[in-house]
Amino acid sequence: VLERVLDGADLGSLLRPASQKLSARKRWIAGQVRVRGQLVIDDGAVRVLRGGGKSLLPVGAVAVSGNFRRGDLVVCLDAAGQEIARGLVNYDAPEVQLLAGKSTKDIPRLLKRPGDPELIHRDNLVLC
Repeated sequence: VLERVLDGADLGSLLRPASQKLSARKRWIAGQVRVRGQLVIDDGAVRVLRGGGKSLLPVGAVAVSGNFRRGDLVVCLDAAGQEIARGLVNYDAPEVQLLAGKSTKDIPRLLKRPGDPELIHRDNLVLC
């Protein structure tokens, strides 16, 4: 086979590395298999996550499913059900349901305590 390749034959597969290397932490997040819940996010959130490496804010969440707790792994899906990202969530599922679609400035009023401005911080988020 090597002789044929050296002679110019088009054989095999060429695998190119990802354009960006993931940090060890993000590789660990991406490799976790124990997903505890799902967040459906709107088109604006999809654009922001894909385009700028930003965090997921409550306003971008449309629907919540699963029984997860702060620090659990959740999957972010677009409206069509396509997986966009995975990340470690900053709130329990009932809190995310309460915050979904709301502005970050409303968090203290809704939770009756201070909270993180993001549902998932960009340092804890891996795009798919």
